[in-house]
Formats: sequence, C-alpha cells, structure tokens
Amino acid sequence: MNQYIVAKGGDFEKIKEFFKKEISSLRTGRANPAMLDGVVVEAYGAKSPLNTLANINVSDASSVIISPWDKSILKAVEKAIVEADLGLGVVNEGDKVRINIPSLTEENRKDLVKKLSVKLEASRVEIRKLRDDIKSTIEKAFDDKDIAEDDKFRYIKELDEEVVKRNDELKELRDKKEKEIMTI
Repeated sequence: MNQYIVAKGGDFEKIKEFFKKEISSLRTGRANPAMLDGVVVEAYGAKSPLNTLANINVSDASSVIISPWDKSILKAVEKAIVEADLGLGVVNEGDKVRINIPSLTEENRKDLVKKLSVKLEASRVEIRKLRDDIKSTIEKAFDDKDIAEDDKFRYIKELDEEVVKRNDELKELRDKKEKEIMTI
C-alpha cells in the first residue's frame, strides 16, 4: 500500500462513518432513536442536540418516547421535532413527547430511497475530492523528484483501486438501507 493512501486512510473512514450516520436518520417504518440524531433543540439560549437534553426510548415498533430531563423545555423539544420535518406524528403528553411513526406508503418509500441516493452521491463527491487531493500530492512528489515516474503511475493506479473499493463499500451500505426501507 502506498504511503499517500495510508496517510489519508482515516479520511476515507471518516467519510464512510459520516455516510452511515446520515443514513441512520432515514426512517424505515420502524421506530429507531437514531432517526432523531439530527434534531437540534433551542433551549437555554443555545442550540443543543436532542439526545443531550432528553432520554429517548422506543416504546414499540411504531412509537418513540422522549422524556426531557428538564420539563420546562418540553415545548422547545416538540417544536424542534416538528421543524425537523421528519414526517413523524408528534404528540405532547404533558411530561413527555410521543412520536408516532406512520407506516410508510410506497410513495414515501420511494422518496426515502431518493434521499438515500442523494446522501450517497454527496459521500462519493467527498471521496472524489479526497482522491484529487491525494493525486495532487503524488504529482507534486513526482515534480519535486521525490518519486520516479513508474512509482507515480503505480501510486495513482493503487489510489484509483482504493477509490473503487471505498465507493463499493458505500454502495453496499446504501443497498442494505434501501432494502430496509422497501421492506414492508
């Protein structure tokens, strides 16, 4: 493995982990606390992630219970979930917020798959940017006479193989999530 890919290997992993986190927020018709990861609540004069302000529990396959540790922010929690536009039914029960997950229609499932594809493409763009960065580093090393021309072409070939491998990993994650979404 060439040193240029090894030096940026962590960046490839960060892109993959970010993609995993992004797609975990897409609902699959089943209750999952991860779908609330992107919800930010305006409370105490600052914006905070929901999971730092409340306990989030799955009560059954179609509902999630959110119990804020400070009941005075209940309205702010409810407002943040509604504004997140996740397509969930939000019910304020006085001391907690219940989120009802409606069953997905065929149209909703197709929309989620489209969002999934958009997220995949965004991650692929990040991989391409990283590839371009590594490739320019390799070409600079060649221009500075640090590596031979044969090494330059070998390193670029290895880089392209790594990019294909990483894109395949992302596609595999996407396909798995699509199957979850489309399963009734």
